[in-house]
Amino acid sequence: MTTALIDIARVIRSKNAGPTTLTLDLLFNDAAGFDLARQSPALSAANIASLYRLAPSQVEIISYPPAQAIKIVLDRAIVAGTPGDRDVYGAQQHGPLLNLSL
Repeated sequence: MTTALIDIARVIRSKNAGPTTLTLDLLFNDAAGFDLARQSPALSAANIASLYRLAPSQVEIISYPPAQAIKIVLDRAIVAGTPGDRDVYGAQQHGPLLNLSL
């Protein structure tokens, strides 16, 4: 049985973390959901890299148990604000996580 990330996370968001980096923030409803997500291969650097067409070395997963949160740090495909950048604020980059099953 799988669990949809969107069903156990109260917040799934992305934001700009500088001109070359994005962050994806996952905040969970409870410790059980946080633990499930933290242990899931779906939230591994390799899987996130494949979702965002990056190398696994371009993805860092940081879990923070006191807040029941996971931060995913990604290299941006292009520098923020340069020609071709469609989301300078990085606010619309969490989309691939909305359909993720754990």
